[in-house]
Amino acid sequence: MDLARITTSAPAVALIGVEKRFGDIIAVRETTLTVPEGAFVTVLGPSGCGKTTMLRMIAGLLDPSQGDIRIQGRSVTALPIHKRNLGLVFQNYALFPHKTVFDNVAFGLKYRDVPRAEITRRVRDALTLVQLPHVEDRRPNQLSGGQQQRIALARAIVIQPDVLLLDEPLSALDANLREEMRVELKRIQRELGIATVFVTHDQSEALAMSDTLVVMNQGWVEQVGPPALVYNEPASAFVADFLGHSNILPGIVAGVEGGFVRVRTDAGPEILCHARDRAGRPVGQRVRLVMRAERLLLGQEHDPGPGDSLLTARVRTVDYLGQSARYFLTTTSADGDPTAGVDLQAINPIDRHPVPEGAPVRVRIRGEDCVLLEGDSDG
Repeated sequence: MDLARITTSAPAVALIGVEKRFGDIIAVRETTLTVPEGAFVTVLGPSGCGKTTMLRMIAGLLDPSQGDIRIQGRSVTALPIHKRNLGLVFQNYALFPHKTVFDNVAFGLKYRDVPRAEITRRVRDALTLVQLPHVEDRRPNQLSGGQQQRIALARAIVIQPDVLLLDEPLSALDANLREEMRVELKRIQRELGIATVFVTHDQSEALAMSDTLVVMNQGWVEQVGPPALVYNEPASAFVADFLGHSNILPGIVAGVEGGFVRVRTDAGPEILCHARDRAGRPVGQRVRLVMRAERLLLGQEHDPGPGDSLLTARVRTVDYLGQSARYFLTTTSADGDPTAGVDLQAINPIDRHPVPEGAPVRVRIRGEDCVLLEGDSDG
């Protein structure tokens, strides 16, 4: 069986003005989104943000309150789930405990009137793809959690779906197995070339696996883009805060120096930030300065370069993370006074031992690592 995808000119999935309401509650607000053929698109956000509702509307398990859903250019908004040719994998795998692995994987093919010899061939091809070719006679309870997850994936892909939909499929696994399985899942998706929509609340999964991130908050799509762009240039304070660890400081534009904006933070220190927007920002404008924790460099003794800011601080608390440490800092004045200081967090690699609590440190902030957002908004 050739599991490779045949691409079309239309996107694999298109949501056009899609909204879902449950009474007075709007679970997904008017959303337009496309999933290209062959892409791995992750919908990321906290519980209750609308990501699973979006997936269930694509699957046909929920009807949208308005808008249109298209798969490979064809409207499926009015079609039931069994006519959409989708592969589904859920958090609990939903395997039949009384059936063998072979019968679990073959389930969808039997309802499509596929000849028996073809079923056997396609099931064995799918089991080989998920690297479990010798378990077809076992029951699900004879398999590990990771093996059950692979069987659920084999059942989803054996029907040669147009789109693969994954709803938190790794969340039931322990941490080490999750990392192993996300590598395997990505390998299988790449080998098949099938468009995949993956729902998760796990930031590390989203960053590691995706071609495109869709970050949701309270039913809204906050930002869409490649993982590196969304991470390094968040479009809102919510994205900056939810995806990784960020320092978000309110302040005003105090001036412009070359290609950098000088921000006077409300707590006092002035920090330079790269001026990414050509229009610039007027002096006096309220802004929020976003700095990723791992971009703050501790113990840099050399003089600052163009666009660099140097602060003095004291270590309040240390989270030891093995190869790195997360430091909670309070900035100080030149004489070491922490009054009206700014609370910051920094994540830096360490050589065996982190900087101890209470120690004074220098904090180097590169302007190119900072992002400016509009001020006086909750993101």
